[in-house]
Amino acid sequence: MKEFYLTAVAALCASGFVCAHAQNPQSDTTIVHLRDVEVMANRADHRTPVAFSNLTAAEIERVNDGRDIPFLLESMPSVVTTGDAGGGIGYSGLRVRGTDASRINITANGVPINDSESHNVYWVNMPDLASSVRDIQLQRGAGTSANGAGAFGASVNMITDAPSFEPEAELSASYGSYNSNKQTLKLRSGLLRDHWSMDMRLSHVGSDGYIDRAYSKLWSYMGQLAYTSGGTSVRLLAFGGKEQTYMAWDYASKEEMEKYGRRYNPCGRYTADDGSTAYYPDQFDHFVQHHIHLSGSQQLAAGWRMNLTFHYTKGDGYYNQYKTGRTLVEYGLEPFHDAGGELVEKSDLVRLKKNDNDFGGGLFTVNYSGKRVNATIGGAANWHRGNHFGQVAWVRNYVGAINPLQEYYRNTGRKFDANVYARADVDLGAGLSAYADMQLRHIRYSIRGISDNYDWNTSGMAALDILRRYNFFNPKAGLTYTRGAHRAYASWSVAHKEPVRDNFTDGDPAHYPTAERLFDYEAGYSFAHRMFSVGVNLYYMDYKDQLVATGQLSDTGNPLSVNVPSSYRAGVELQASLRPASFFDWQINATLSRNRIRDFVQYIYEDGWKNPITRELGDTPIAFSPSVVLHNAFNFRVAGFDATLSSRYVSEQYMDNARTPDARLDSYFVSDLRMGYTFRRIPSVKALSVGFTVYNIFNKKYCNNGYAGTEYYVDDAGEKVVYSYAGFAAQAPAHVMASATISF
Repeated sequence: MKEFYLTAVAALCASGFVCAHAQNPQSDTTIVHLRDVEVMANRADHRTPVAFSNLTAAEIERVNDGRDIPFLLESMPSVVTTGDAGGGIGYSGLRVRGTDASRINITANGVPINDSESHNVYWVNMPDLASSVRDIQLQRGAGTSANGAGAFGASVNMITDAPSFEPEAELSASYGSYNSNKQTLKLRSGLLRDHWSMDMRLSHVGSDGYIDRAYSKLWSYMGQLAYTSGGTSVRLLAFGGKEQTYMAWDYASKEEMEKYGRRYNPCGRYTADDGSTAYYPDQFDHFVQHHIHLSGSQQLAAGWRMNLTFHYTKGDGYYNQYKTGRTLVEYGLEPFHDAGGELVEKSDLVRLKKNDNDFGGGLFTVNYSGKRVNATIGGAANWHRGNHFGQVAWVRNYVGAINPLQEYYRNTGRKFDANVYARADVDLGAGLSAYADMQLRHIRYSIRGISDNYDWNTSGMAALDILRRYNFFNPKAGLTYTRGAHRAYASWSVAHKEPVRDNFTDGDPAHYPTAERLFDYEAGYSFAHRMFSVGVNLYYMDYKDQLVATGQLSDTGNPLSVNVPSSYRAGVELQASLRPASFFDWQINATLSRNRIRDFVQYIYEDGWKNPITRELGDTPIAFSPSVVLHNAFNFRVAGFDATLSSRYVSEQYMDNARTPDARLDSYFVSDLRMGYTFRRIPSVKALSVGFTVYNIFNKKYCNNGYAGTEYYVDDAGEKVVYSYAGFAAQAPAHVMASATISF
């Protein structure tokens, strides 16, 4: 904990500086002034009784050196980030208040980014999107009504760059440890013929990764054509990416790390014919994704504006995976006799799991902004089609007929998701305003075809014939009081969430889950002064039928998420900032929480998935939900020089819901030091900025993600012996990244 004490000492020293003025650009009291009215539809402002934080364009540009967007958000309250490769580039994730990624609603210009079936966001498919984003708002809790499948505990609302009005060219590059690198080219036309503008970006991001073989090769683009005239604006936006990433998501056990080192990656491991250990070189994930948005905004009358967006997303890809000792019939293959005449029922093989996705739809808003009323009526209708299929590319020493890339399963998911909502802020006078938000949402989801799971009861691949319909009513209401520098609010919200694809494909009819429901209670107060600001938010998130892992398995041996009757998250979020001098400010936020499942029952199976036993454990912590999360930053600015010492503390957390000691992630306190300088008086150059960052400057050895499981076996005395296993996502020790950006 010496790093914590060093940071605390620095904080005390900082408090002695001569005071000038202070404000916190990320505080919940910040008002965001956006150039385009249409992007306000799902945004919260000072009158909205929800907890939110904003990341501005300048802040994004300052920290954007190629790391994925979750790592750019990790200074926000209640945020915990994870990464498979260990260095911030590759597969990464985001949790808010312990809420996992599939429950965080992600949108770009109001268009859903979450996958319609898994509800996850795969940031690796959109590398360097941050270079085309002008600001990001994070709403904690149920938030405002939004489009998309993940709105169940937090929302991330991204707004892409506005059309350009001045011509500009910008080139940026980064390079650092583990061969991590980024190159970005941006071109802006400026205003053409008083109405038109064009913008484009091309990017490459790469890294060898801290974890062995966890390389990433990423490419992306953005193009925008815009027209503006009076009260009319139209934009055609296209962005996307291509990724190739070596798998690192199996994680290593503590025993493997002790034997092979912290960088050990078990993915792709197999035993070669000569008995040596080898790693499959093509154990990678490959995906291409393209997003197209056509949006228009029209001023209808004084105070009235209508916005309309059509969108389409195309995704196509696969992952290539070496599997050892697989039962052949599970892949549509017959057992064979080897050269010695012995029947071979299991063998090593290479499988490809593929999907081909189409997602499209439209959304609209009609907004009225008056002296005392700000109201929005909106809605959306989206369609999704996902083809999922698997192929066997190779089988070790196979004897018999095998077709190249033999297909062993195929199924198609189709989803229709529509919602309408009405929202209003009404000024009641004397600084008091009322907020109401009503949303109706309808989902129709079907899966048809053959699963990738073998059903031993029928001696064939499990058939899928799923049709589910959901109708949700999500009301929200609250009050906000604003007087001078004071702001207080209280709100009550309801959110619902449908099950994800895996809940059906990995389950069986006897275990299909129902939808989840959340009652979210929030209350907060903040005070903003030119020298300092403080804020506190209290929340109680009461779940009914939350889906959690209990250890229970389906008839085909797959882990199930089970509806638990009652669970909750309760906490307090604290924020403060201090600017004692014009060249220095201090920002800090902390979340203290209690996250519990009431009356949890754990299932434990014998040697895989036989003869389950149960343990009634009472109230247990919800997995991946630390009780303390803290972020701290000391910021210095003198002329063109700036420096930040930022730190984050995450308390211990469990990777299962049973409080298993072997499934515990230890607490960690990690600090980063960034320094930069901007040259502004160079002929023919608008600006030249250089930066250098030392991540994990105190060389902390820590893990921020993983998996865990529990089984039992019967010993020679007939006793049941319970044992646990776990894998851990090790993160890089001290490492560096240098960057430079030049604009003309």
